[in-house]
Amino acid sequence: MSAFAKSLSPTLREIRIFCCQSSQASAGTRQFILSTYPVIKKHNPDLPVMIREASGTPARMFARFERGIEKHVELDDLSSSDVAASVARILNAS
Repeated sequence: MSAFAKSLSPTLREIRIFCCQSSQASAGTRQFILSTYPVIKKHNPDLPVMIREASGTPARMFARFERGIEKHVELDDLSSSDVAASVARILNAS
């Protein structure tokens, strides 16, 4: 499931994930974080991965690349596998 975590773009500088710690809409994102974060950090130990949980926050992910290029994807109401597919699309679309 986390094959993309091993081959991230060298231009990727930061990943930020936002979600609600209790809403059903963020459940897939929370599951994605639990299953994928350790793999991402294992293969990319120097890459900043920030996870922010706040009540009522819609689930979304931001990726910052070289030269200040930033991309984001909305993750509300997605399953964990759909979140992984959306994140992979953004991270590999540098």
